[in-house]
Amino acid sequence: MKILIINGSPHKGNTWLLTEEVKEQIAVIDNTVKFEEIHLSELNIPFCIGCSMCFREGLIFCPHNQYIQPIMDKIEGCDGVIFSVSCFQGAVTAITKNFTDHLAFLLHRPRYFYKKALIISTTGGVSANSVTQSLANTLPGWGFNKCYQLPIVALSWNAYKPTEKHKKKAFKISKAFYMDLKSKKLHSPKIGVLIPFNLFQAMCKEYTPGSEYSTQDGVFWKKYVGMRYAPGIPLPIYKMAIGRIIFQIGKYLSPKMIVTYKK
Repeated sequence: MKILIINGSPHKGNTWLLTEEVKEQIAVIDNTVKFEEIHLSELNIPFCIGCSMCFREGLIFCPHNQYIQPIMDKIEGCDGVIFSVSCFQGAVTAITKNFTDHLAFLLHRPRYFYKKALIISTTGGVSANSVTQSLANTLPGWGFNKCYQLPIVALSWNAYKPTEKHKKKAFKISKAFYMDLKSKKLHSPKIGVLIPFNLFQAMCKEYTPGSEYSTQDGVFWKKYVGMRYAPGIPLPIYKMAIGRIIFQIGKYLSPKMIVTYKK
């Protein structure tokens, strides 16, 4: 099993100390697990400039593709991802936000349907849960099948020593994350995830190659024609019905809601 750790903090402080604790706990459960680390602070990724090239032509045309594509490939090649992100003013760090901004096109063209994530954050006071929840709201839009959250109030500024209570909480959640990865069980998506999947699929006809406002959406969704969600993901009958209704709404709205991406 391979777990990718993306450190979205500008330094290795409290949140990283907790992440190291989680690594050790998972290693106790299974010492064959391999970890790979990416530290966003070391990559110096330029700010996303909102050029929309990832939406229109594809990520390969992003001016910062040389930084982003390798990370995406590593996510694709692992079994699960741990996001380690400090709480800055009740929100994710700037380098994490910059990274997720570069991947905003995944909300239109999701792909990580078989990946699961564990999101870790600490705070000296409040709002660590706001950070983990923020990413837990974003990742399913990229396709992530399940997100576990570990927010901790450290009551410390870079001198955090996990208490026994925190260690027990970390072990409970990290074990659940590990066992879910090991089981390879896939979870049914929430309704909020079905909405963009079926809307964008229905609206893609307006963006096919040769159309006035062609984008990669018009190419991407061809492989999902007739599907209410990604293949292999369990979808109860009632969710399939909801997906069809959303798809029909998308078809109706499509000619009236064309996105031009003109600046």
